[in-house]
Amino acid sequence: MVAIIDYGVGNLFSLKSSFAAIGVEAVVTKNYEEIAKADRIILPGVGAFKDAAEKLRKTGLAEIVKKQAVIGKPLMGICLGMQLLFEKSFEYGEHEGLGLIIGSVKPISDVIPDNLKIPHIGWNALIIKNGVSPIFKYIKYGDYVYFVHSFYATECDKNIIATTEYGAELTAAVADKNVYGCQFHPEKSGDVGLKILKAFCEL
Repeated sequence: MVAIIDYGVGNLFSLKSSFAAIGVEAVVTKNYEEIAKADRIILPGVGAFKDAAEKLRKTGLAEIVKKQAVIGKPLMGICLGMQLLFEKSFEYGEHEGLGLIIGSVKPISDVIPDNLKIPHIGWNALIIKNGVSPIFKYIKYGDYVYFVHSFYATECDKNIIATTEYGAELTAAVADKNVYGCQFHPEKSGDVGLKILKAFCEL
């Protein structure tokens, strides 16, 4: 079973539907016992980093997610959920993340040309890096996935498993042991996204 963390931020039910489409049981939950019993965890997220981090901490879910990751349970952060895995974010100030992956989150406006729109919204190709991660075993270099973001992960080169090109090479996915992050939305990325979720469920 996959536990989709419900802390008031994220595309929860489209994610649940995506798991149903690949025949995997998933539950949207904030219940500590359900999360502990789950085989895998998804940390979703849309919106502002500071608000999401505060909600995770106030509900106690930050600690349970970290605890489950430390004992080796597969964890995937999606979009803002991926950004929360990092040590800190510089989204309108400096804010502490979960610290499960080394690096920080910064505005894409720092690195992309002025003529490109922010947020970065749309379909972009994955540039697979550092070998083929287990979560990419069913997809190929250049497959397209769907992004919606204004910030990106940086200072995390050794953990980058894919980038994408949007006026600059931006981090698209990361991994450190059992902890994975996708800046894009697998649940909005059609067949490619479902294949990534399927591979995650086989870890």
